[in-house]
Amino acid sequence: MDASFVDSNLFNYGILPLLIFLSRVGDVTIGTIRIIFVSKGKKYLAPILGFFEVFIWILAISRIMQNLDNYINYVAYAGGFAAGNYVGMLLEEKIAMGVLIIRVITQKPADALIEQLTSLGYGITSVDARGSKQDVNIIYTIIHRKEMRHVVDIIKHYNPKAFYSVEDVRYVNEGAFPARSTLLGKTPNGSAFRRWRKGK
Repeated sequence: MDASFVDSNLFNYGILPLLIFLSRVGDVTIGTIRIIFVSKGKKYLAPILGFFEVFIWILAISRIMQNLDNYINYVAYAGGFAAGNYVGMLLEEKIAMGVLIIRVITQKPADALIEQLTSLGYGITSVDARGSKQDVNIIYTIIHRKEMRHVVDIIKHYNPKAFYSVEDVRYVNEGAFPARSTLLGKTPNGSAFRRWRKGK
C-alpha cells in the first residue's frame, strides 16, 4: 500500500476530525465566556472574544466544506459543539464572575441567621413583611458569585425551610463584602464554615 495513501487517510479520517473537534470545543467555550462578559457589561473584552470565536469557527467550517464527503468531520463538529458547551459551563463555574443578590424569606425569627451573616462580614438588609399566612422576615444580601455555596450552606443550617432566591446583579455601587480569613469556624452540628472578616 502506498505510504502517501496511508498518510492521506490518517489525516482525513483521524487528524482532521480531531482538529475540527478541538476547534469547535474552543470556539463554543469562548462563546460561553463571551456571553458572560456581555451580561456583565464588559464591553471591551466581549468583542475581542467574539473575534476569536468566529475566527476559529470559520477555520473549522471551511475544512468541513472542503471535505463534504467525509462524514466523520460532521460527527467531530457536532461532538465538539456538545463538549464545548460542557467545558464552557465548567469554566464559568470556575471563573464565578460578578455579584449576586440573595433574597431569603423565613417564617421564623431570623436573628441567628442575620447575626451569623453579619459576623462574617456580609452586608444585610432585613425587612419585616406579611406572608399569605403569617408574618415573615425578608433578608437581602449582595455577595460575590464565588461565595454563593458558602452562603447557601449557612442559610440551610440556620433556617432549613427558608425560601431563598438568587439573582445576578449587573452593577453594584457600594456594599459590604467579606475578605478571606485563614481562620475556620464550626457550626453547632460540626460542619465547618470558613471564617471571614469584614472588608471592602
